[in-house]
Amino acid sequence: MRDLPLIQDPNLLTGLEHAEDAGVYKLSADLALVQTVDFFTPTVDDPFTFGQIAATNALNDVYAMGGKPLTAMNIVCFPIKTMDKSVLREVLRGGLDKMREAGVLLIGGHSVEDNEIKYGLSVTGVIHPDKVLFNRGAKAGDSLILTKPLGTGIISTAIKAEEASSELVKKAISSMTQLNKKTSEMMIEEGDIHACTDITGFGFLGHACEMIEGDDVGMNINSAAVPVFEGVRELVETGFVPGGLYRNKNFRISQIEAADTCPPWLLDVFFDPQTAGGLFFSLPQKHAQNLVEKMRRSGIGDAAVVGEVVADHPGKIFIY
Repeated sequence: MRDLPLIQDPNLLTGLEHAEDAGVYKLSADLALVQTVDFFTPTVDDPFTFGQIAATNALNDVYAMGGKPLTAMNIVCFPIKTMDKSVLREVLRGGLDKMREAGVLLIGGHSVEDNEIKYGLSVTGVIHPDKVLFNRGAKAGDSLILTKPLGTGIISTAIKAEEASSELVKKAISSMTQLNKKTSEMMIEEGDIHACTDITGFGFLGHACEMIEGDDVGMNINSAAVPVFEGVRELVETGFVPGGLYRNKNFRISQIEAADTCPPWLLDVFFDPQTAGGLFFSLPQKHAQNLVEKMRRSGIGDAAVVGEVVADHPGKIFIY
């Protein structure tokens, strides 16, 4: 998109320029629209669960901006000649289940015939223009919080090969179907959040790099503090690694310096493309641990302080 002439508008608070999770357009002094779209192929075998995951993934982009999703439209590709319509019904039912949980109205959609099933949502939400959470703006001295464990891309790869344990699949599905609604609300209630994103296709380090790219700050990440699904190490070392992990790593590795205390398998997990991952945000250090404890008590059990924002190596991430 970088070579295309983008349309400029003073009311566009964020669009394509900075890889934000959603676009934000100002309608008035106290109201702005938040818009996003996302869809993909199945990550699990059960169609209802796939619908839940795809809807969660799309809705979470609005929460990452600090917004409230209001309406959604289905996006569907379906092989109508080779797959029973009951499968599509279950996918749509799964998506609707998460829309109801989010308090979102389904108002329409579009479907096309395709050789491979794909599903997702276009979501519209609202936010006050002065309260938008951008993925940039982290300040030196901030603590960094991550709210979900990593490894869903690796687990999904193992699921396709029928090599993931039922317990690991259950935990990954629970994470991928968990809306970031409560997390976002608690984050906003805490206030003074300087930067925020959700961890999805570019992996933990890919999205972390976006937060400091071209800025005057860097990050230090405590590898031992980052939540990772138990059992992922064995999958990585066995070879269940998605292609997107290597693409993410090749693109961003020049911005990363990892100490020997971070083993190679764990560094790979940090580049794993996630589906419906957690929120990753920065806030003043004095508030961080208290917020994590509140989140854990409310059911966001994997929330953790995983590092800090620093001034001494801008644009780089040191992992120790």
